[in-house]
Amino acid sequence: MDIIEALADAVGARHVLTGADCAPYASDWTGAYHAEPLAVIRPANTAEVSAVMRIAAAAGQAVVPIAGNTGLMGGAIAPGQLLLSVERLNAIREIKPGPRLAVVEAGVILGQLHAAAEAEDLVFPLTFGARGSARIGGALSTNAGGSNVLRYGNTRQLCLGIEVVLPSGEVLDLMSELHKDNSGFDLRDLFIGAEGTLGIITAAVLKLSPRPAAYVTAMIAPRGLGDALDLLNGLQAETGGAVEAFEYMPAHYIDTHLAHVPGARPPFEARHEVNILLEIGVTARSDAEPLPDGTVPAMARLEQTLGEMIESGAVLDAVIARSEAQRREMWARREMAGELCYTRRPAILTDVSVPLDAVERFLVRAGQQIVALDPDAAPFVVSHLGDGNVHYAIWPGRGDPDHLEALIERIETVVQDLGGSFSAEHGIGLGKRGSMARRKNPVALGLMRQIKAAIDPQGIMNPGKVLP
Repeated sequence: MDIIEALADAVGARHVLTGADCAPYASDWTGAYHAEPLAVIRPANTAEVSAVMRIAAAAGQAVVPIAGNTGLMGGAIAPGQLLLSVERLNAIREIKPGPRLAVVEAGVILGQLHAAAEAEDLVFPLTFGARGSARIGGALSTNAGGSNVLRYGNTRQLCLGIEVVLPSGEVLDLMSELHKDNSGFDLRDLFIGAEGTLGIITAAVLKLSPRPAAYVTAMIAPRGLGDALDLLNGLQAETGGAVEAFEYMPAHYIDTHLAHVPGARPPFEARHEVNILLEIGVTARSDAEPLPDGTVPAMARLEQTLGEMIESGAVLDAVIARSEAQRREMWARREMAGELCYTRRPAILTDVSVPLDAVERFLVRAGQQIVALDPDAAPFVVSHLGDGNVHYAIWPGRGDPDHLEALIERIETVVQDLGGSFSAEHGIGLGKRGSMARRKNPVALGLMRQIKAAIDPQGIMNPGKVLP
């Protein structure tokens, strides 16, 4: 109990949780991972995080960072270890409209940053279904992606600077607002995506973007998935690169949504095998301001473009959102993916990326491999189609661990053959360590281990995660 008392002195006794008080932190969002932490520590600022790490380092005690606990790979599970929550580091220190920056602490909830940016007519474009509870520290630690990567990039591309508390308790101040800094190794990018295995991100400088003057959102049913890339390229050319989201939902996804969400409506009158959610962010006022007849220029152009594609046969059907309510309905359908995936258990969730022109080949080959191994298995697929990221879930016919791992290996093989990656945006955590061992380049793994040993020689930062 000596370390618990020391931690209580550092952050206040009411912010050191033990026993039954740890229950809300003992399992992940999916319910797949459970572990009782030694204690949950809730520091209020960087100095307190530093104090906690100094105490932990002196005792050789493992520390696991946790942010919003919305991860899918068990990266914030802390069996008998200290769980350090950044929930109280929740200040938006500054929104800087001129340089379009936000200076925030790691515990800021993503949706709160969205609201703060919008108040200045700006956007922080990182968005996904868990934005109401996910925190910035977790997004940075996993290099989160989401629906707008197509236009704005992953979290790494949205970050200029970070502050990190190292395993020793030292504070690494990389809170730069510079867009160019070529002074040696880029340590910032080393910690982004490291899942807390090298240190604890406590603050960040994030890039904001102009808030679109209008959004034009539509559901589109192309002739086939093979036509989708041509459709995307054509729309990008037509809009000057303003396509923000291009999300694929196959027919079985729509069927599952209709079956499990009360009041849900189909996207089209007819059932289509390929359903695309398209969103265009219009920044030019001339494209967003209604004409004398009330039409919005950008919407009218999209309507004309889609009409021509329907006439040519490239598109079978299309529905454009005519109100914010219709737009939200379209997005709600897509953002239910996580909940829908776990409407059946067991469920295997893989998160892969392949070259843009290989998505259809991946889906065909993956489906063949899964059925060959498990005729009773069913896929559940949704995809950020514009960046090649496919969330390929499997509902297997049986749930013994060896069988589940064999199904995952089949998917990995298809991905590797196509030049893809077994991990696109969800991180590694516990769930993909087997994949790391099987598929990650051995030289790269060796370098990762050397970096881990150099920064965390005691091995106390989120041990057992990421590296096999």
